[in-house]
Amino acid sequence: MNTQTLYFLLQKCGSLEKLKRIHGKAVTLGLLCSKGQHLACKLLDTYTKLGSPVDAQKVFNHIQNPDIVSWTCLISLYLHTSQPYKAFSIFSHLFHSGLRPDSFCVVGALSACGHTKDMSNGKTVHGMVFRFELGSDPIVGNALIDMYSRSGGIQVACSVFKTMETKDVSSWTSLLNGFIKCNYIESARHVFDEMPIRNSVSWTAMITGYVQGDVPIAGLELFQEMRAEGKDWPTVITIVSVLSACADVGAFDLGSSVHGYVNKTNLDLDVAVNNALMDMYAKSGALVLAQKIFHEMLKRDVFSWTTMISGLALHGRGRHALEVFSDMSNSGVTPNEVTILSVLSACSHAGLVVEGQSLFQKMVQCHGIKPKIQHYGCMVDLLGRAGLLREAKGLIEHMPIRADSVIWRSLLSACLVHRNLAMAEMAGKMIIELEPDDDGVYILLWNIYCSANRWEDALKTRKAMRDRRVKKKPGCSWVELNSVVHEFLAVDSVHCIRADVHCVLEAITEQMKDLYK
Repeated sequence: MNTQTLYFLLQKCGSLEKLKRIHGKAVTLGLLCSKGQHLACKLLDTYTKLGSPVDAQKVFNHIQNPDIVSWTCLISLYLHTSQPYKAFSIFSHLFHSGLRPDSFCVVGALSACGHTKDMSNGKTVHGMVFRFELGSDPIVGNALIDMYSRSGGIQVACSVFKTMETKDVSSWTSLLNGFIKCNYIESARHVFDEMPIRNSVSWTAMITGYVQGDVPIAGLELFQEMRAEGKDWPTVITIVSVLSACADVGAFDLGSSVHGYVNKTNLDLDVAVNNALMDMYAKSGALVLAQKIFHEMLKRDVFSWTTMISGLALHGRGRHALEVFSDMSNSGVTPNEVTILSVLSACSHAGLVVEGQSLFQKMVQCHGIKPKIQHYGCMVDLLGRAGLLREAKGLIEHMPIRADSVIWRSLLSACLVHRNLAMAEMAGKMIIELEPDDDGVYILLWNIYCSANRWEDALKTRKAMRDRRVKKKPGCSWVELNSVVHEFLAVDSVHCIRADVHCVLEAITEQMKDLYK
């Protein structure tokens, strides 16, 4: 058995037990000496992929005088296991050992700086790029753009892009991603439109940017454009983003069409895609279809269970949500903080006060999850919906963290439902203190004062709104027609079919007048 045979076995290796046998054979045959560093790197990489970074580190420790490739493999190990600080520390050891950095280890160091938003060390590595003349390699330029973007230095990232001698599609996509990370969606779209060549990654980056930037309609339009071009195939990430956008705007027909594509391309075996389909159907009102997907899934992760619970909560099926949560616990899947939040939401929508309080108390003891502000918000909502306003207010006052506007808004809504105007006024004032530009709370306070005949206070609220130049945000609605989602804003004068809509409305008005003559 020689080195080539072991290489072949490592490529086919799929279990830790087999890997350790191969490792033992390599040691026995003396193939991990200083001349066998490439084999050692392959071992290190395989240990990492199989989820055993400790064994990977041990392999590196037994390498005599590790070369640049071995050091780079170790940097990749810690990046792969989400330990960027350790990865950069390894890069520092490499540099101080006297080795000359190459493009690959510099990319690893820049990636580590990007993940920790450490622009200071990132600039140091950038200096090394100039010193060792590594800037001609596009992967280095791409890594610099990514590092500066993640660290908030988008202008520097643009400068790096402009000075790059060779720009590939990854270079353009790196800059595109950079603008998206900094929430400059319009600038990102400008880069996207200027790209000489696009691939599925660049399409996906722009679509995802729109969806995550709360512009789902634009994301869906771009997806339709991608499908019309037909040059690049949507990836799993593309599909998940598009389904998320469909869920946001209730685009059931388009979501169903994407589901058809998923079935044709065998993406229905992907857990993340199925989770996104469940979420889309549940939010579009088709809970039965969401449940069907859930029950047909061969493999479920914590997000699958959480999505199903969340969907049931959305439809007021609190008891059923609790049953699914019980099944999840029995299946051995450990809930995360979002799962607990979904169950609490289910209890809130179904009025299951006792069950919600019991789960909230057991969060730390049974699940090892410390309540966050969102969990407290759910409990305030649960108590408020049940009319337990004093208990809700007491919970807010005894929270270990300061309540945000979402929690006070939840209490305000409950107070209005249960006609506790004094507490509603107090909650409204707290919201204005936290978010003075929130137009909705001013309107609510105005209505509270008017209903109580407190006209002077109502006028003061209006005056405060004018003085702070708070403008009422226009209402927005979406209508899906033939798999195209149309967005309408109140006082909208630019929509392409505005004239047709008004024509139909006028005809309806005339017909109604005839009915009441």
